[in-house]
Amino acid sequence: MRVLGVDPGLTRCGVGVVDSLPGRRARMAGVGVIRSDADLSVDLRLLRIAEGLDEWIEAHVPDVVAVERVFAQHNVASVTGTAQVAGLAMLAAARRGIPVALHTPSEVKAAVTGSGRADKAQVTKMISRILRLDDPPKPADAADALALAVCHLWRPAGALQGGERHELTPAQRAWAAAEAAARRKG
Repeated sequence: MRVLGVDPGLTRCGVGVVDSLPGRRARMAGVGVIRSDADLSVDLRLLRIAEGLDEWIEAHVPDVVAVERVFAQHNVASVTGTAQVAGLAMLAAARRGIPVALHTPSEVKAAVTGSGRADKAQVTKMISRILRLDDPPKPADAADALALAVCHLWRPAGALQGGERHELTPAQRAWAAAEAAARRKG
């Protein structure tokens, strides 16, 4: 199974792709951050993030998109942007018939560190160890996205209803992604 983890954020949206391996192991297939300039209007920032998510989905053809479940914070502006980006990730997956799963931050931390109260440094250290990375992923948004993907591999609860994708095989999805990439270049 290939999972795209999305750590939603309006300024920095972490993305990480992880493949499952036999024996409860995993391999990183890609990691990065989609950025939007805080000087732009919100609509243009969301457009940039949406385009970046589309690029990641088309390039990596995930079987599932795991998104961090947004929780209420004291900073309403921050949680609003985060929720908007989470919605973009869910929409990008749903448009392609890719199942979506939501995981809470404490669920992700518990899955990769054993403690739902782990700090960002502990998550980064453990995700580096789990994925056998030479260097820790930076910034923390990228490490969190990988942790979301691993969490879903190990704790697949949290899947939402839509996204049944029985009609396409992995080869068909790869072909569709190649066609979409060719259309963008042409």
